[in-house]
Amino acid sequence: MTVQLRVTEPCKEYIFEDERPFASCHASTIELLPDGGAVAAWFGGSKEGAGDVAIWVAHRGAQGGWTAPRLAAGYPGTPHWNPVLFRREDGTLLLYYKTGTRIEHWSTLVMKSTDDGHTWSGPAELVPGDRGGRGPVKNKPVRLADGTIAAPASLEPAWDSFVDLSPDGGRTWTRSGDVPMPADRSAFLGKGIIQPSLWESEPGCVHMLTRSTAGAVYRSDSADGGRTWCPAYATSLPNNNSGLDVAKLGDGTLALVCNPTRPEPGKLKGPRSPLVLLLSQDNGVSWYGETVIDEGEKQYSYPAIVARGSRVHVTYTWKRERIAYWSADLIP
Repeated sequence: MTVQLRVTEPCKEYIFEDERPFASCHASTIELLPDGGAVAAWFGGSKEGAGDVAIWVAHRGAQGGWTAPRLAAGYPGTPHWNPVLFRREDGTLLLYYKTGTRIEHWSTLVMKSTDDGHTWSGPAELVPGDRGGRGPVKNKPVRLADGTIAAPASLEPAWDSFVDLSPDGGRTWTRSGDVPMPADRSAFLGKGIIQPSLWESEPGCVHMLTRSTAGAVYRSDSADGGRTWCPAYATSLPNNNSGLDVAKLGDGTLALVCNPTRPEPGKLKGPRSPLVLLLSQDNGVSWYGETVIDEGEKQYSYPAIVARGSRVHVTYTWKRERIAYWSADLIP
């Protein structure tokens, strides 16, 4: 018998308050630390895409409380985008991010830390010579059962999703084929699907949920460890053409954070509020237990989610002014 989980003991904090060294911020990422704390990163500057936008980080102690934002990466005149944190099995913390004035010209850089993100190596190209953006584009990589790191990737303005695979801890990468689009494109007012979030249900069976321009979350599945993918298909979940993220708990439960809204007819984007948590215990076929994380005017968007034990940890954009942190236990 399936036991439906419920959310208990939620905690909400702002990583920083009004005093901050940037006017606008967005696209956060979070990773948990061995001591029970966490590290978060995001991009911040005068506005998205401006030459002063850089990557910032902050740490949360095991008992709570965030450090002041610290600059992790930034080059004057070069916009920085979409940081993604990921911890390798050997404990090395990786920080991936994009640079470039135009999205189609993005380059993906990676830095390493052996002290939980307090200090970082210099940046290196993830795939030498790449332009367009390899590796994780918004959401965290996942480690598959065979040890392969699978990074959810996509390209704009083509709006094609794919997966980058590394069998050697992130030293080399092999690109999957693009996720095929449905033969009937009539539902798509815009371009397609981007910014996948991944999970593995059993060895070799990998799945993704994606942002789309069709008013719904789209899904694709792979039976060969992410090398090839079935045509993307619509789920019952609404999508506002904005980011989402999924985490898999130890018991197989999926936790999804998203804005459950759709664009108005004829429009490409919908409201980025409310931001909710949904749960699935049948590998994403159905979802239940909607819990509102934040709501109101403007936007609560671009969430990132990780899980440890029965507790989920979420960061998200709060009105482009702050990065918020929310966590809760999931129990029967």
